Amino acid sequence: MILIIDDDSAVRSSLSFMLKRAGYEAQAVPGPREAMEVVRSVAPDLILMDMNFTLSTTGEEGLTLLKQVKIFRPETPVILMTAWGSIQLAVQGMQAGAFDFITKPWNNAALLQRIGTALELAGSFKETTQEQNETFDRRHIIGRSQGLMEVLNTIARIAKTNASVLITGESGTGKELIAEAIHINSQRARQPFVKVNLGGISQSLFESEMFGHKKGAFTDASSDRIGRFEMANKGTIFLDEIGDLDPSCQVKLLRVLQDQTFEVLGDSRPRKTDIRVVSATNADLRKMVSERTFREDLFYRINLITVKLPALRERREDIPLLARHFADRQAEANGLPRTEFSADAMQFLSRLPYPGNIRELKNLVERTILVNGKPILDAADFDAQYIRHEDQKVAEGASLAGMTLDEIERQTILQALERHKGNLSQVATALGISRAALYRRLEKFGISV
Repeated sequence: MILIIDDDSAVRSSLSFMLKRAGYEAQAVPGPREAMEVVRSVAPDLILMDMNFTLSTTGEEGLTLLKQVKIFRPETPVILMTAWGSIQLAVQGMQAGAFDFITKPWNNAALLQRIGTALELAGSFKETTQEQNETFDRRHIIGRSQGLMEVLNTIARIAKTNASVLITGESGTGKELIAEAIHINSQRARQPFVKVNLGGISQSLFESEMFGHKKGAFTDASSDRIGRFEMANKGTIFLDEIGDLDPSCQVKLLRVLQDQTFEVLGDSRPRKTDIRVVSATNADLRKMVSERTFREDLFYRINLITVKLPALRERREDIPLLARHFADRQAEANGLPRTEFSADAMQFLSRLPYPGNIRELKNLVERTILVNGKPILDAADFDAQYIRHEDQKVAEGASLAGMTLDEIERQTILQALERHKGNLSQVATALGISRAALYRRLEKFGISV
């Protein structure tokens, strides 16, 4: 049963009708007192709750009711309803334990999808790990450490739902592979999986890239362009490096995720989109929210489920498996004979700090194989190709006194460029960032290569 709590009789009637047509049992009540009578006697499968029950728009009654409901029914998902102008109320509700929020007037299809997601998630965590593991496709994800298995168990539970997922972790930990695993294990697996590096899209091109444009929409629009949201329709869109998104673009993204509609540049007709959103970042979004550089309402919209990937140094038992995998892939790709590793080589690889994580290990293994061409590699072979991060820190730390953070970052990049003779892949690996992030910093500091 779905419980509707709203003091507007028209809203109660409209929602009841919509839910019953969709096959749900619904019960509607006008206020907090009646709602608590129902909640005390039965356990609703889901609650749709308005935030305001008087002429006041502070939302205090709604927040109080939400807290009371969560005391009696902590496992029942609650979806809040509020006006777009008072969306901050919904954010406070999410902090108090609500599952999701919608804005009035709502889109019926989008609301039904969120209700379905909430009910699926509430049920999915009751499944057994054995059932998940029998059907879960983990292609290209190598390892069996406890930290990795906890991540895989989580995404196995939520993959078949439409829940938005935020993947966090240091650069090079494999966030894109996890996003792909969510997609190929979802009900959208046969539909598009569209990857977007938001860190590589400038503010001026954001709308054209994401929403598309019509011919003549602006000076350089010589033909129609299909946007990423349209490409991803019915499938999954992967928003990588979402922490780098400009504040003005965050507003535009939030509106699409909220209403599941967008407008192509040069065409005022709204278009609907049915997408599952998976985002990734190596930034601390909670800290960015507190510093007001990332919108709190967007943060709650994208992280219905948060998955944190462990750093490679936190899953050292997976290093031999990963090294073997990268070596075999390199041999297959280049038509080379299989390379073996001596015991001391594996010990050497397993001891390294890996600030660049899996990406750094992959580069080290592939570079050492190509440079040596030996059938068996030992520790000395890898040692000769290894970029020593601690030595860099000691050498560079002596000249940092009195410099601003920007000056330190610029100087570090210049030194890395000189040390690696302008090889951007090696520079990015040495700095522990992606190539796209390196490109942005080069542009920021006016460094030409």
